[in-house]
Amino acid sequence: MADIGGSVSGSRMWCSIPEKLQLHGAMLALQFGYAGFHVVSRAALNMGISKLVFLVYRNIIAFFLLLPFAYFLEKKERPPITFNFLLQFFLLALVGITANQGFYLLGLENTSPTFASAIQNSVPAITFLMAALLRIEQVRLNRKDGIAKVMGTICCVAGATVITLYKGPTIYSPTHSLQTATTTAPIFASLGDATGKSWTLGCVFLIGHCLSWSGWLVLQAPVLKKYPARLSVTSYTCFFGIIQFVIIAAIVERDAQAWLFHSGGEIFSVLYAGVVASGIAFAVQIWCIQRGGPVFVAVYQPVQTLVVAVMASFALGEEFFLGGIIGAILIIAGLYFVLWGKSEERKFALEKAAILSAPDHTNNRTPPLIKPSITQPLLIHSSNDNV
Repeated sequence: MADIGGSVSGSRMWCSIPEKLQLHGAMLALQFGYAGFHVVSRAALNMGISKLVFLVYRNIIAFFLLLPFAYFLEKKERPPITFNFLLQFFLLALVGITANQGFYLLGLENTSPTFASAIQNSVPAITFLMAALLRIEQVRLNRKDGIAKVMGTICCVAGATVITLYKGPTIYSPTHSLQTATTTAPIFASLGDATGKSWTLGCVFLIGHCLSWSGWLVLQAPVLKKYPARLSVTSYTCFFGIIQFVIIAAIVERDAQAWLFHSGGEIFSVLYAGVVASGIAFAVQIWCIQRGGPVFVAVYQPVQTLVVAVMASFALGEEFFLGGIIGAILIIAGLYFVLWGKSEERKFALEKAAILSAPDHTNNRTPPLIKPSITQPLLIHSSNDNV
């Protein structure tokens, strides 16, 4: 009875917190969770875990976490499965799981956690550019929202180019403090460091990761129109991603020992990636987008980069270079330009809808509600229902 009373009082305390504070708290927790994923993944690579094995196990955990929610919550809205749908899910997995996650780990191994996180801020701009090229989204240069999105895209491309081609001098190096810390906390010595193997090659891989992520966001839009069960689409995509990774691993990873865990650190990294970064983070993300909208969620993305920088500096002794800092600033500025443009576009659409519905008083119709997408915070959020 005491436990029940405690849980009831705890839920009442949570409900008494204003929703705005709940949203901000959840978003901060989400960014810390994602930031930890960057650092944990790099530590796992330093320990020698196979990249393919890491990805297979991560997606298996994520799949089994998503499956019950997709099955029970979307029973009524899930259309019958067809071969055409399966083919589309397979292609979504190829782009959004296999290429996306594969390029990410290759890029992370060759650069550092901070700049892997920083370059991800360019995803909204790349997504907008892809959608504009495919004529899914219109570019309105006669309006301030259109100009802002174009400027943001240019800033992101410039930032990614600077990070890739110019490393520059070292601005900050925590190597000495890290060595001092490891004498008192030996656990950090086992995590390795954040020194990349090939900076330029790693940045190229990370750009491939962002292109794959953006391509997945654009490609899933028409799929979700025909198959509106979002959790089911994600589950099918994850399932086919597992199959693709297993096939690649069977060809590339011939060592049977690679599939075994050799330390508690490897087990922790896989569990963190599957449970926290793919399971819990996805649930929190959906809750935040439903209540705050995709733009609100995406605004917090740069916080993740800052948290990663602190974590990676402390745990892995990551150094910061002038080129990376300049590129990160340009990319984050571009992100906010694009998000501001999307916000202004949404306001314009709502005002237009209100004006169109205003003359009709007889039917008491309200302006059409534009629902935020709950698939990803970085998904193009079109105000015209064409995405």
